[in-house]
Amino acid sequence: MRRRLTILGLAVASSAGLALLGPAATAAPAALPGTVSSGKVKLTVRAAPTAASAAVGSLRNGAKLALVCSVAGPKTKGKVRTTDRWDRLSSGAYVSDAYVSRRKAPPSCPAPVITPTPVLTVSPTPTPVIVPPTGAVAVGTWVAPVPGKGTSGFRTVSRPTHDGIDIMAARETPILATAAGTVITVVCNTSGPSCDVDGSPSVKGCGWYVEIHHAGDITTRYCHMVRRPDVTVGQQVTAGQTIGFVGTSGNSSGPHLHFEVHFGRPATRLNAIDPVPFMRTAGAPVA
Repeated sequence: MRRRLTILGLAVASSAGLALLGPAATAAPAALPGTVSSGKVKLTVRAAPTAASAAVGSLRNGAKLALVCSVAGPKTKGKVRTTDRWDRLSSGAYVSDAYVSRRKAPPSCPAPVITPTPVLTVSPTPTPVIVPPTGAVAVGTWVAPVPGKGTSGFRTVSRPTHDGIDIMAARETPILATAAGTVITVVCNTSGPSCDVDGSPSVKGCGWYVEIHHAGDITTRYCHMVRRPDVTVGQQVTAGQTIGFVGTSGNSSGPHLHFEVHFGRPATRLNAIDPVPFMRTAGAPVA
């Protein structure tokens, strides 16, 4: 009888021990396989789930992907589908799900844990503007992107986040590469249904836009094109070559060119340059 009680006690203790340990730890879900379906254009890998964020790489059509999860972002019309989902890769970067072939949709990414930031009473400081060193721009080798003068200035009081200038021009006016260089970005960036339709002030984004990297580490950006640009990523262009046509896609109230100049790559707010004095120095004034 005592031996039977001892065995029973061990069984109860064993069960209690298992109860204390609880269920076995659940392994993190494996990343889902996917394939880039972007046609002849490389798929840009971005630091955040939006086409306006910094590019951190690119993937060729057919490249294999490891999809961890997805988040909502700007809607994109791609080769595979039209969607607002952006897939997080195992590297932590993002690609638009509109260009990804996969058998199963990745799960939604868990909401980030946000720690409240104490409110500081320090007066805000303006975003610094980097100035290219003397000699970085070869005068005489630059041209204006479109005829006309700038109408909306760089970081004005009313538009402090306007990192370029707007040049009014008729729809279908050819947009020219301002200098020789390499095309590094061809993107549709809009919160609307497509960049192939007119945008509006209520829509977000640059519409169809192109970025070109020039000698002297200068990057130029051309926004709101009427349709897909006439150039592709990696293409070499010359000064004055047509790269697209004026439109009003994205955040736009009428046909015009939004033109930016940056000293560095990728183009960010921190390396934006006022295009007016820059183009004047380059011998191709836009104001």
